[in-house]
Amino acid sequence: MAAVLACGPGALLSHRSAAGLWGILRPFPQLEVVIPRERTVRRRGISVHRRSGLAPGARRVIDGIPVTDIVTTLVDLATCVNDGLLIRAVNQADRQELIDAEGLRTALDQMAPRPGVGRLKALLDRQGGAFADSLLELRFLDLVRAASLSEPELQARVNGYRVDFYWPDLGLVVETDGPRDHRTPAQQSKDRRRDQVHVVAGLTSLRFTEAQVRHEREWVRETLARVAERLRAQAGLRPESSRL
Repeated sequence: MAAVLACGPGALLSHRSAAGLWGILRPFPQLEVVIPRERTVRRRGISVHRRSGLAPGARRVIDGIPVTDIVTTLVDLATCVNDGLLIRAVNQADRQELIDAEGLRTALDQMAPRPGVGRLKALLDRQGGAFADSLLELRFLDLVRAASLSEPELQARVNGYRVDFYWPDLGLVVETDGPRDHRTPAQQSKDRRRDQVHVVAGLTSLRFTEAQVRHEREWVRETLARVAERLRAQAGLRPESSRL
C-alpha cells in the first residue's frame, strides 16, 4: 500500500507484485507499480511502469490496496516471467476461479494490442481448452498434437485419482513425471498402484518422465501414436486423420 501511495494518483500495484497480492505467484521482492503515462515518478525500491489508457475497469482493490485486475496482471506477467511461472500463474488463477480459459481468451481478444497479449494468446493456443499445470505438461501437449491425437482432458478425475491426461474415447491415461515429485520410493510405489488401478478398470495407462518428454521426443510421439492406433482399432473408431 505504501508503494502505491508513494506513486500518487492513479497508481496500481502491478506485474509480479499484483500476482503476489492475487495469490497466483509467490510475492516478488521488487515492488512493481503502474501509473498513467502522462506522469513521471521515481521512487527508490519501486519499479514504476508507465502506461497510457489505464481503463477504470482494470482497477481492483484487495485488502484495501489498488491493484490491476486479473487479466491485466496476467498480461503484464507475460512480459516479465518465464513460461513455467506464467503457466503456474494462469493455472492458479483458474483454480481460484478468478478466470477460466474461455473467459481469458475472450478478454484478450477484446484487449487493445500491447506487450504480453500475443504471448499469452500463444500460450492458450498451445494448451487447448484447458490449463496445463506445468511447462512439462505443455511440452507433452505439443507431442500429443505431433502424434495426431485428439485433445485430451487435463487433470480429470479417473478411478478416484486426478490424472494428467485422459482420453475417454480411447480409455487411455497418461501421466508425466517431473524429477522431484516422483523420485522417492514411497511416491514411486503410489504411482505403480495408480497405474494398476487404471489397468484393473480396463484402461491403458502410460507414464513418461520429464527426461523423455524433453530429450526423447520422437520416442514419446511414436509410442503415443502406436498405442492410440491400437486402441482406436479395438474400439472400432476411425483413424484420427479421417475424422471431420
